[in-house]
Amino acid sequence: MKPTPEPDASGPSEDRATPDDLLHTRTGTDVSPEDLVLATGRDISPRSLEWARRKLAAEGPAALEKTLP
Repeated sequence: MKPTPEPDASGPSEDRATPDDLLHTRTGTDVSPEDLVLATGRDISPRSLEWARRKLAAEGPAALEKTLP
């Protein structure tokens, strides 16, 4: 059995928060209803896709930003 490597001491400290600009999920592409359904952890179904379509119509691509932490 190989030993697990030690954590890199030069990496980010666990007591520091991730900067906000690194947390954004938008890639400049359109957000699809499927993207939104999967981001919420739901299964893709006609009902969940309809929910996502309504949410995207009301909130736009920001719906995905609001869903993810």
